[in-house]
Amino acid sequence: MGLKIIENFDSSFSLEPEVKATLFEWLNSAAFIEQIANTLECGRVEFTQLLFQPVPYSTATPKGMPAEFEKFQNSSEYAIVNVPPNFMFKAKVFKPSRLCAIYRKISN
Repeated sequence: MGLKIIENFDSSFSLEPEVKATLFEWLNSAAFIEQIANTLECGRVEFTQLLFQPVPYSTATPKGMPAEFEKFQNSSEYAIVNVPPNFMFKAKVFKPSRLCAIYRKISN
């Protein structure tokens, strides 16, 4: 079985305001913020309120994310975190099935 190359993938999505608010509550929770900061071994982090849907690897998206978010992956000031599935379930986000959140590192 060979690899199927995907040329175009629509990564756009929208969240209802109440769903987005609930998800952002979880992503901004003190316990989750602390867990990310400890994992990254930095002073603190803050949620930038930027989310994206991971995309299949292709020639246009070699990093598996929409091109406009690649600048965050290459920056030492930001971290890209997979949104935990339980957060998505509790916020009632079912489509897309996966999301990534961007956090800014804050030095002490």
